[in-house]
Amino acid sequence: MTPEPLSKMRVLPLLLFLMAHALTSEGKDKDAVDYVNTNIGGVARLLQAIGPDVQMPHGMMSIVPRTRPKVVDRYLSDKIFGFPAGAAVFMPTTGAVDTVLENIASDFDHDLETATPYFYSVLLEKYDIQVEYTVSDHAVFYRFHFPEKQPAHLLWWEGKGSKGFNRTGPASLQGEGPNHLYWVAECSAPIAAMDSSIVISGKTAAAMTLTTSGGEWAGVRIGISRLSAEQARINLKSEMPDWDFATARNRARDVWNKALTQIVIKGGTERERTIFYTALYHSKLCMVNFTENGQYVGFDEKVHEAGNHPYYTIDSLWDTYRTAHPLQLLLEPHRQEDMVQSYVRMYEQSGWMPSVPDITSEHRAMIGYHADALIADTFFKGYRNFDVEKAYEGMRKNAMEATLLPYRNGPATKLDSIYREKGFFPALGKPKRETNEFILDPSGPKMQTVWMRGERETEKSVHPFESRQAVSVTLEAAYDDWCCAQMARALNKQDDYEYFMKRAYNYKNVFDSRIGFMAPKTADGNWAPDFDPLWSSGPGGRDYFTESNSWTYTFHVQHDFAGLINLMGGRDKFIARLDALYVEQYGNNMAKHHFLYNFPDMTGLIGQYAQGNEPAFHIPYLYCYAGQPWKTQRRIRETLRLWFNDGPEGIPGDEDYGAMSSYYVLSAMGFYPVCPGSPTYVIGSPSFEEVKITRDDGAVFTITARNVSPVNKYIQSAKLNKAPLDKPWFNHSDLIPGGSLVFEMGPRPNKSWGSAPDAVPPSMSH
Repeated sequence: MTPEPLSKMRVLPLLLFLMAHALTSEGKDKDAVDYVNTNIGGVARLLQAIGPDVQMPHGMMSIVPRTRPKVVDRYLSDKIFGFPAGAAVFMPTTGAVDTVLENIASDFDHDLETATPYFYSVLLEKYDIQVEYTVSDHAVFYRFHFPEKQPAHLLWWEGKGSKGFNRTGPASLQGEGPNHLYWVAECSAPIAAMDSSIVISGKTAAAMTLTTSGGEWAGVRIGISRLSAEQARINLKSEMPDWDFATARNRARDVWNKALTQIVIKGGTERERTIFYTALYHSKLCMVNFTENGQYVGFDEKVHEAGNHPYYTIDSLWDTYRTAHPLQLLLEPHRQEDMVQSYVRMYEQSGWMPSVPDITSEHRAMIGYHADALIADTFFKGYRNFDVEKAYEGMRKNAMEATLLPYRNGPATKLDSIYREKGFFPALGKPKRETNEFILDPSGPKMQTVWMRGERETEKSVHPFESRQAVSVTLEAAYDDWCCAQMARALNKQDDYEYFMKRAYNYKNVFDSRIGFMAPKTADGNWAPDFDPLWSSGPGGRDYFTESNSWTYTFHVQHDFAGLINLMGGRDKFIARLDALYVEQYGNNMAKHHFLYNFPDMTGLIGQYAQGNEPAFHIPYLYCYAGQPWKTQRRIRETLRLWFNDGPEGIPGDEDYGAMSSYYVLSAMGFYPVCPGSPTYVIGSPSFEEVKITRDDGAVFTITARNVSPVNKYIQSAKLNKAPLDKPWFNHSDLIPGGSLVFEMGPRPNKSWGSAPDAVPPSMSH
């Protein structure tokens, strides 16, 4: 069959795409930003896919095309339904105006898409419209290339929670969205007509018909603000002052390239460099700077002066305290100080130190009060430009007065009093359990799921799905208490120090020496009957543990692995349990799908090690605490190779505000902060020949791995700042002034390096 000749109308958008693509990859050598693939993570392993976000580092304006509603995996969506416009949504179209959302949507092809941190381009195939956009901190610049000789429209409709929008001039709109997000929009092309009587998807809408003959670009610039519509207009004028798209795009590209070249890598494969710089990009999206004109809107919905500390929010500390914040602190400690001061302000305005701050309030989720770790880690690594006394006041109030219940905030309950009196969070003795039973019906025998009613929940504040997570709550609270103790000692609060240090040992209260695992206790102090470390009752494993089981949480004693090793009976037994973790499957004759039904969050499995969920992150590094760092080196390389890649499924679990990606960045560089709050890093296995880290104060720390390769993953010897290093860890102070860490790598482990009893990283009981 002879193909139909391509019309000029269809050729031009393709040429525009090719030109846009060339702009992102021109030149012989790639810059750091050119390696970023924002579609990595576009297919979720579990709950939520990400990207492709066009956003400045920590910027308020973040733009992602609106794809098919309720599609979790963004990358797999077949249509684009619109583009964000502040709190509204809009879509460029041609031809007759349609008001049915499904009809408005357009097919798109990832092969005709360019997705970068600073610029996005796509062809709307239904309309032959080329869409491009770039951003600044508080503004976005769209431009559209409409085909010739067709009516060109912009359809606008209110986003979720919007309070409406209105036309404010010949070619401008403004509106207000949820949380008082104000926005203003300006169009470069005159508006020939505007119909404000239409409704799209049940929302008030407007259809703008542009005065354009087609075959040319039409631009839309949008500014946002939390302060006012006027401030949104000021933000737009100051950040996108004209209709020069190329200049705006290049300015955004330069900002991102500068941010990413804080870490310059040499060596590795093209794939590894893509994964690395995409992960670094993800790590720099949150927290978000909500400061405008020296002011911000706080948790109390009042306007405050920011002073010397810009105001940041949007975080999830259960995830980010482990990796994203330590990486932020390593690269930009002064920005981290601003983030800590932002938490102090949230505490002052709300009465509690938050864990999952959103734009306007605490969105309580997960467990623990890990602002303690954020504050302690920042303080003990030497950065104290925040209200330290007020920060400790908030830590202490949460520790003494707040409930530890998962997904709850507010005052303590009677269950919390048991933790404070007896040193463990109480579990139900016989919670509901799921079993499979054969039943008979007219069609014959079949398997069905049966819920066995156990002990009825006695505390009305317990979340109906999240349950008590009693063992995990105990373990994470003990770590938070250790962080409080360290801060109390530094602030000369001796009574507090002794009190919280006693609570820091509470992890011992849920270690069952009979089985060698962490296990649940009931309120009377007895072990819950019929406990299996592999299983926890209820879907999602929430009764005893957080999104996992005892195989993971037995190792969740970040502050005291020396004490845990002693509980387990010494190094050999500790190593044996670690080794078993990586090969343990799902029980006798148990199907994998049944296991994952009960533990859906345990993605990225290697045995029972779950790389896809944060509580396991530090576990590969624990061999260093028991004299076998070479096993850490092997496990880290295996984990990075298996569970991170450069495709849409390239992230092994939920990204969680940069936590998952930050793990890759840190581990690929060759070290990891096992215990935030302790100013130390445990050494793994570097992936690159050279990593040059330039901190925001200009200090440069270089990591060199001689002879490194996929096979040469084992450290033979090391030098830190030109002195021999015979231990598998180093202090943060070793890199503050700049310096070097040099590894000699080889194909077989040097089992004597870093294995001496006195070479282990520090622990509370050490």
